[in-house]
Amino acid sequence: MMLPEERLEAIVRIVGERSSVTTQELTELLDASESTIRRDITALAVKGRIVKVHGGAMATAGAYGIYDSEMSERRELNREAKQRIGVYAAALIKPGDTVYIDAGTTTEYFIDAVSERTAVYVTNGMPHAKKLAEKGFSVHMIGGMVKPVTEAVIGEEAVSRLGDLHFSVGFFGANGVHHTSGITTPDICEAAVKRRAVHSCNRRYVLCDSSKFGRICAANFAGLDEVVLITERAEEKYRQYNLEVIE
Repeated sequence: MMLPEERLEAIVRIVGERSSVTTQELTELLDASESTIRRDITALAVKGRIVKVHGGAMATAGAYGIYDSEMSERRELNREAKQRIGVYAAALIKPGDTVYIDAGTTTEYFIDAVSERTAVYVTNGMPHAKKLAEKGFSVHMIGGMVKPVTEAVIGEEAVSRLGDLHFSVGFFGANGVHHTSGITTPDICEAAVKRRAVHSCNRRYVLCDSSKFGRICAANFAGLDEVVLITERAEEKYRQYNLEVIE
């Protein structure tokens, strides 16, 4: 049986991952009574760790992904899921494709599994371009301003350049996936690059592990109806969209 301290930490983690959760959902996930969960929610809300709402809890503003974390931190988060998603997505590249690869840790793991040598690759991710070149692939880097925290190239130059290009397929990372707010990322400038790239791709895939679902970040770059989501697990309410779940 879970200790009280472990249950409290589990509630904070679940709320952070989903942005909001009901009392009933927490009772089922943590195998605890409703009275216990309600008491825990109240205690955590008093400490400012979550926000208590009618019927459940919501994440504090910090959990809404206002800021980007360092790449070195994010690379290790849900690593196994990201690797599985990457292997699945890499198999979707067809001979002769012109492929756009968005910056991000999941798309970086995706590159490790890429093997199609007849494709041409374009990316705004600095480590992505390096990995592709080391593998001997034909790779082009989008020009613009470097954002150190995500190792991505962003800015007006990048957006303008992407407006002149067309891709048969694109693979994108995301910080948040929400059933009403769509696909989001913390940085408005980076979102502009992602949005322009999405519109330049014929086939569009967002690679997102299940921790991204329910999260809302500052800037939207695509609607759920514009892309195919590739993930290892998703709630039923997301299954009405274009969703490929790795079994």
